[in-house]
Amino acid sequence: MQPAIWSVVIGLLLIFLALSGTVLSRLPLSTAMLYLGVGALVSPWGLDLLRVDIREHMLLLERLTEVVVLVSLFTAGLKLSPGLKDRSWVLPLRLALVSMLVTVFAIAAIAYLFLGLPLGACILLGGILAPTDPVLASDVQVNRPGDRDRLRFALTGEGGLNDGTAMPFVLLGMGLLGLHEVGSFGWRSLLVDGVWSSLAGLAAGALMGLAIGKLVLYLRREHQEGVGLDDFLAMGLIALSYGAALLLHANGFLAVFAAGIALRYLEQSQGGGRSSRRAAEKASAHPEQSVADAIAVDPQHAPAFMAQALLGFNEQLERIGELAVVITIGALLWSVPWVGAAWWFVPVLLLLIRPLAVVFGLMRSPSSSGQRWLIGWFGIRGVGSLFYLSYAINRGLPGELASQLTALTLSVVVASIIVHGISVTPMMAGYERAAQRRSARRAKAGAKR
Repeated sequence: MQPAIWSVVIGLLLIFLALSGTVLSRLPLSTAMLYLGVGALVSPWGLDLLRVDIREHMLLLERLTEVVVLVSLFTAGLKLSPGLKDRSWVLPLRLALVSMLVTVFAIAAIAYLFLGLPLGACILLGGILAPTDPVLASDVQVNRPGDRDRLRFALTGEGGLNDGTAMPFVLLGMGLLGLHEVGSFGWRSLLVDGVWSSLAGLAAGALMGLAIGKLVLYLRREHQEGVGLDDFLAMGLIALSYGAALLLHANGFLAVFAAGIALRYLEQSQGGGRSSRRAAEKASAHPEQSVADAIAVDPQHAPAFMAQALLGFNEQLERIGELAVVITIGALLWSVPWVGAAWWFVPVLLLLIRPLAVVFGLMRSPSSSGQRWLIGWFGIRGVGSLFYLSYAINRGLPGELASQLTALTLSVVVASIIVHGISVTPMMAGYERAAQRRSARRAKAGAKR
């Protein structure tokens, strides 16, 4: 494709999104669905302007999805404001541990019994498809710091945690296929890839987030230095946390998520509460830079300003990353070796395995039945699954197995983009209306007392 044509296509798409954003937010149509359609349109299925081949560009897909997931995980961490001892964390932890285990083994069992895959490939497929996606799930995630809604908090926390907790299963599956060292009786997979990787990743990210955050706040409060270039600060902290975790043979995804949570914790513990948050929001949107700089170095408001500035930049970066990766998905669909089993496997995963896994994970939890039902439905699969798929293929997954797992994974991702994209606007609008009615009834009952 000529650069001029690419420039015109991307320019028209971005302008269309800018002008129609408010309309799209009211329609049962997600931006990811639009990106997917554009990708298919410019592929050999349509105008043949772009040829992305799943067999030739898998390394590019791994790097692209890796970067987008990292940005999204950092953003998710910044959104989650309740303290670490808050019981709001019970739901995402149970989803990321119990529901994750149920999902992995259910997918592996289905693949072993009905698809005839070897055990290692079955567990690998479970690890690829079990995690929900933090990138494509923005419409059901926490939409502002301080949002305590159980449904949104659970889905946001799950998306941040289980992209890390899925990696041990991916490595275990690869180990059973001879592509990764798992140790005698799987001890390395359990202790190193599982326990050490997860705990060290969380600890490394939290320490990096706290250390860099405190350094920035010290310079701003005490010396009025280090102001501006918050975009560099965000990208630097993501890269530093991820790289440090990998050097420790720890989970880099969990490290980046923990770094975001650590910065939000600083805002909570050192900031001025809601008043500081409102001041930071106003300052970040103020046309005069001097006003923003004054808030940035204010002893009371500096933590909230830092967190708000980083969150705003990362949300914009996340949108651009989503556009790039989903257009790429649409553009490579023509080259996928589709298999017939995908057409029954997809509904089994989305309509049976995911809801049952949520039932097991949230049994006797403080969530309502309606919230559990919506959590079970919005098990969105996307960019994280593509990263794990490309990660395994680029490390020697045999050709026939690679083709089968590629077809199954892309089938699930595309189906999730479409069905969840269609349902998210009306279902979340209905959920919000029901929540408002409950709040009104409680307020009315309190007024009567």
